[in-house]
Amino acid sequence: MTVLTVTGVSVELGGREVLNDVSLTISAREHVGLIGPNGAGKTTLLRSLLGLLPITAGSITIDGRTPHEARGSIGYVPQRHEFVWDYPVQVRTAVMTGRTHRIGWLRRPGQVDKDAVQEALERVDLTDLATRPIGELSGGQRQRVLVARALALKPSLLLLDEPFTGLDVPTQEILTRLFKDLTAEDTAILMTTHDLPAAADTCHRLCLLNGTVVADGSPEELRDPAIWLRAFGVARSEQLLHSLGVTR
Repeated sequence: MTVLTVTGVSVELGGREVLNDVSLTISAREHVGLIGPNGAGKTTLLRSLLGLLPITAGSITIDGRTPHEARGSIGYVPQRHEFVWDYPVQVRTAVMTGRTHRIGWLRRPGQVDKDAVQEALERVDLTDLATRPIGELSGGQRQRVLVARALALKPSLLLLDEPFTGLDVPTQEILTRLFKDLTAEDTAILMTTHDLPAAADTCHRLCLLNGTVVADGSPEELRDPAIWLRAFGVARSEQLLHSLGVTR
């Protein structure tokens, strides 16, 4: 079943076209890596899927609805620096904020909301830290809070913006297993990452983006070094080719 459909999407920021004619589909049980150089439009695409940025052309549907209509079905894990960690709240409260659209701004959480938060904490192994202030957490623990916050919605589509950056190995392993479990449970995942070997190892498909979609296929289908050099806009990069484990 198709969860996300992006058709001919273009986006302008400050009078400059950042995305041009981007098309992409993701089905339930798929984990897709969104790969490209800095400035390629990866985060812009995620924010457009969330309805936070207007598109100038094309269409986006999530479970057959517009991003605005589907807000309660989209889990979003931003980069850690985008979250205010010195705000004086406990882990459980921070995770509960992920359900704001479901609860409503002036309503108190009900038992369904509390159960969803508890389940999310268990899935990221943070139950023992539920009452700890978020400002006292390590980098890996903070990342798991953001993931739990997104999972509290029980989303059909999970958007991850560089989820592995700066994490220790144990936390990377926890999240890798979790993302694999989520796709087995019908969740669709779109993940931006600069960790190319990890993306090739964990994602079902890779979408190479540089303003537009340069290539889209399984890691095995994208073994040609020329595709990656074109996606990153370089004539030759030993570091890039080495990270991919390919030669030219």
